[in-house]
Amino acid sequence: KTPKVGRNDPCPCGSGKKYKYCCGR
Repeated sequence: KTPKVGRNDPCPCGSGKKYKYCCGR
């Protein structure tokens, strides 16, 4: 389960944070 999300793209979880600062860390 690897979502296609760039590290600087908005996190798909809906937090509004960038992916690298949210689920991507």
